[in-house]
Amino acid sequence: MERKIEDRGHWASKTEFLLAVAGNVVGMGNVWRFPYLCYKNGGGVFLVPYVVFVVTCGIPLFLLETAMGQYTQEGGITCWRRICPLAEGIGYAGQLIQLYGMCYMMILAWALFYLTFSFSSELPWASCNNPWNTDECNVAGRNLTLNGTQHSNSTSAATEFWEVLSISNGIEETGKVHWEVLLCLTAVWIICYFCIWKGVKSTGKVVYFTATFPYVMLLVLLVRGLTLPGALEGVVFYLYPDPEKLLDPQVWMEACAQVFFSYSTCVGMLTVLGSYNTYNNNCYRDCFMLCLLNSCTSVVAGFAVFSVLGFMAHEHGKPIAEVAESGTAVAMIPLPQLWAVCFFIMVILLCVDTQFTAIEGIVTSVTDVFPRVLRGARRREIFLLLFCIICYLTQIIMVTEGGMYWFQLYDYYACSGACLLFLSIFQSLTIGWVFGANRLCNIIQDMTGSYPNVVFRLCWKYLTPLASLVTFIYYLVELQPLTYNRGYVYPDWAYGFGRLMSLSSIVLVPAWALGRLGTTKGTLKQRWLQLSSPDKNLPLTEKQRSMKQDVTSPVDMENLMNLKEEDLL
Repeated sequence: MERKIEDRGHWASKTEFLLAVAGNVVGMGNVWRFPYLCYKNGGGVFLVPYVVFVVTCGIPLFLLETAMGQYTQEGGITCWRRICPLAEGIGYAGQLIQLYGMCYMMILAWALFYLTFSFSSELPWASCNNPWNTDECNVAGRNLTLNGTQHSNSTSAATEFWEVLSISNGIEETGKVHWEVLLCLTAVWIICYFCIWKGVKSTGKVVYFTATFPYVMLLVLLVRGLTLPGALEGVVFYLYPDPEKLLDPQVWMEACAQVFFSYSTCVGMLTVLGSYNTYNNNCYRDCFMLCLLNSCTSVVAGFAVFSVLGFMAHEHGKPIAEVAESGTAVAMIPLPQLWAVCFFIMVILLCVDTQFTAIEGIVTSVTDVFPRVLRGARRREIFLLLFCIICYLTQIIMVTEGGMYWFQLYDYYACSGACLLFLSIFQSLTIGWVFGANRLCNIIQDMTGSYPNVVFRLCWKYLTPLASLVTFIYYLVELQPLTYNRGYVYPDWAYGFGRLMSLSSIVLVPAWALGRLGTTKGTLKQRWLQLSSPDKNLPLTEKQRSMKQDVTSPVDMENLMNLKEEDLL
């Protein structure tokens, strides 16, 4: 008896899709990393390279991936199998990067750890009266003057609280397990499991809270921050332009990396979320709305962060640059426990929907590869449970005294911008030249009723791969070995392991293409044509449907499916 394959399902409403994508793309990169990059790289001038890469890479790739998922109704791997089998390695590489990205569950665990301490009568990272504090402890992290002597090696209370976790002397020293953090890690994995255990049905309901409540918290923090004394100085420091920074290639590279990370491109996540849309959903309009929301959130978050930092600098009488890393800003606002709780709840919700949608993306993509095995009664829930347990067990090493070294190793190499840039090059070239940019535009028009602007075709064919290639080369040239806290140098085997993780996703793309070319029968030209042609069972566009009426033979039908849209115009 043949096992019944369950339907993939769809979002119950368009709102669920919008909130799920918003929850996935809006995270800590928007709330903290973007403001930090702004003040580090020329203030308001940083918006120039940022907008350039948003237009040439962010929005075009966002639309490309969302439209691919909606058109094929497949996950991050099988969508490439149906559109261009030769490029299926892009899908596997994206999922591998997502798998490495599970290490970011540690941020959730740390945020939950800090949240529990936020209910204390006195915030432990804002005081030097705790048992673990040393004689060099200083609330603001400024130099101490004791008995007339200046001490430049003083440490902030926030730093000493972080070091309660007892970081070892190196990655070679695993040390003991921090049980409090392990319990927090266990809790966040359980939360993520139950957020998506019923697939799109449960995910679509959870995002109503996880995607919206952080905006409430951000708005509250923004209003409170702007009403504090010194807030204006903080905002000016955040946005004050330094035009000379535009001549620094590093600024452009960091702007490009920020766009790729904050837009969640090249890892198949947008494809998965788009695949649960109905065929006629207006993903073209959604793309602009969500990209605008993403970038505006980044800019607004900067006002919230630096208004508070301005207040902190005002209170201490120090430059903002000196107090930005002290970690005591929230603690100085009246009712610090309340604001600390609000802040860490916002951090947890920002991270949790990014993580559980990432898990959903991997599970959906693998399920679509093996639908007969995994798309049965309760099979998906069991597979998801096993996936979560395995990932959880592999992360136990990150809650040890040497865990921070492992976390940085994964973050720096396995989830690096170079891997995303490499996938961006091949993804845009495949769609722009092999599948056909005009064909994709015609598909989008058939689904949405709107034909994409000519800029999208130019980006997919020229601008996106060129910008990604230039940034990729510069990234490799300027790549420096990873260090911890600007002092600890990793051993050679750790660098080798990190580079191996980076190459594991990059090599998948050409390796898969060469493997398919080598195993497919026929001449090289026949193999190329077969592997670069889309699935004949994909939906026909309106122009193809009109031409189908004149087709009389199977050969003519196959030729029709292989026509690029420029041949139909």
